[in-house]
Amino acid sequence: MERRKFLKTAGLGATAAAASTLAAPALAQGVKDMVIVSTWPRDFPGLGLSAQRLAARITELSDGKLKTQYFAAGERVGAFDSFDEVASGNAQAYIAADYYWKGKHPGWAYFTTVPFGMTTVEWNAWIKFMGGQALWDELAGGFGLKCLACGATGTQMGGWFNKEIETAEDLKGLKMRIPGLGGDVMAKLGASPVSLPGGQIYENLVSGAIDATEWVGPYNDYFMKFYEAAKFYYYPGFHEPGGGLSFGMNKGWWEGLTKLEQELITAACMEEHAAQYEETVANNGKYLARLVNDHGVEVKQFSDEIYDSFGEASAAVYEETRAHSPLAKKIDDAFQSSLKEVGGWRKIAEVAFSVQRNRVLGI
Repeated sequence: MERRKFLKTAGLGATAAAASTLAAPALAQGVKDMVIVSTWPRDFPGLGLSAQRLAARITELSDGKLKTQYFAAGERVGAFDSFDEVASGNAQAYIAADYYWKGKHPGWAYFTTVPFGMTTVEWNAWIKFMGGQALWDELAGGFGLKCLACGATGTQMGGWFNKEIETAEDLKGLKMRIPGLGGDVMAKLGASPVSLPGGQIYENLVSGAIDATEWVGPYNDYFMKFYEAAKFYYYPGFHEPGGGLSFGMNKGWWEGLTKLEQELITAACMEEHAAQYEETVANNGKYLARLVNDHGVEVKQFSDEIYDSFGEASAAVYEETRAHSPLAKKIDDAFQSSLKEVGGWRKIAEVAFSVQRNRVLGI
């Protein structure tokens, strides 16, 4: 009996010793490295800080099991090289505006924002509850990617101009930094659209290489110091009524994650998507006042005539976009149908209320 007891105890000891030997490697294998590249400058208020927050949050939520390493634009690859870096598997994820990739397929534009499109709240409803995510998955999957919404800037300003824009004729010959389908619209109106990453806009505006630029809104724009080269700040932006930013992951890497890991990343993205939008809304008014009072910026509204020209040019751009491919048409059909449904309701709800509230309160 004693011998049998000894052998049993010895066996347990051996098992424990083996477990102890394997504990460190097994723990190490449980940590997954996640390289994240971005299109935003490091420590840039708004967009840049949001991206950095998200990268840190993923590690925090996963209790260190998803170990993120974040690279701002230019630190590992150029801003516009982020897509290929992740699709190839050289990095696991990017944080960007997916309309930067419209040259690869125009459908990408709908998963950031499009002219006369959805506001952030409307876009959120489309992505989460009206089939938008499935279309995003279909498009991204064809490029070896999986994308999630991870940020939003709300309705954007029309842009910074170094001269007044009084008629649509004033847009002709204008060199303007404006990406996405909005850039195509400006081209229809005779402007020369230029696509530049955020870190290169200021130097091009100051040097005169471009005459105008759009970026985001007062909170983000204030720190870019565009007012040093362009004093006319126009609203509202027809080109970016809302929409979101993308956390694009290598699809093979995403599919290799556990369900829990996928849920943790999704939760972090949803959290930051809301936080960035709310942070922007909270700060835009304050920084608009600073631009006007401290730097002499002139805030101007596009005339109805100019806005009508934006609308006509946008219609032509949409026809060309739909003609690109069956998938482009499928995405546009779904987007426009959802826009009419959601926009129609909001017209008699939030929009009507906002107009009346501001009238009564004198806002």
